[in-house]
Amino acid sequence: MLGDDAELTTAVRAAQDGDETAFRTVYRAVHPRLLGYVRTLVGDPDAEDVASEAWLQIARDLDRFSGDADRFRGWAARIARNRALDHIRMRGRRPAIGGDETELTGRAAESDTAGEAIEALTTDSTLSLIARLPQDQAEAVVLRVVVGLDAKSAAETLGKRAGAVRTAAHRGLKRLAELLGDDPESGSGLDALPPQREPRRRAVTSATVTHTRARTQKDM
Repeated sequence: MLGDDAELTTAVRAAQDGDETAFRTVYRAVHPRLLGYVRTLVGDPDAEDVASEAWLQIARDLDRFSGDADRFRGWAARIARNRALDHIRMRGRRPAIGGDETELTGRAAESDTAGEAIEALTTDSTLSLIARLPQDQAEAVVLRVVVGLDAKSAAETLGKRAGAVRTAAHRGLKRLAELLGDDPESGSGLDALPPQREPRRRAVTSATVTHTRARTQKDM
């Protein structure tokens, strides 16, 4: 499960007042899951750079944010998604969207599948299996289970209806379970959230982001 939402909400509000320690708390709480989401969009080689760009924008625009921990995760996910799509367009690639999204619209899943899979997606091998899902399913699974958004917030991030996101997540988790069963290297890949990885060469750390945020506030 994600950390204490009340603590994250408090940290976000303190960071908005310029508390760099609080911003680092926010970064540590949100970054590993946000990075996992970005990986499903752009692949592992570029994920750190895109996530870094997202955090620079989060730091720059934090004063404009309003809401609690849930809303912050959704807001951060939307920023990360936009940066990922910009990256894809710049490189002349398109996300491999699987199937016709219209077939999902208005069809609710039999149950709230994210609730069945909390604390479920973990290792790099599992994330690589998620990348094999159709893009709509991969995004729905990661936003619901890893980032921790509810169906409404995930739908707002993706520009879809909540029922469509629930159905995509349901189908994605079902397919993921099949892939995990076929993959001997996955082990107990549905046991915990992804660990935070050491930043790659060009990744922006929380300290870099907070320093940039301080400069940005002075320049505004």
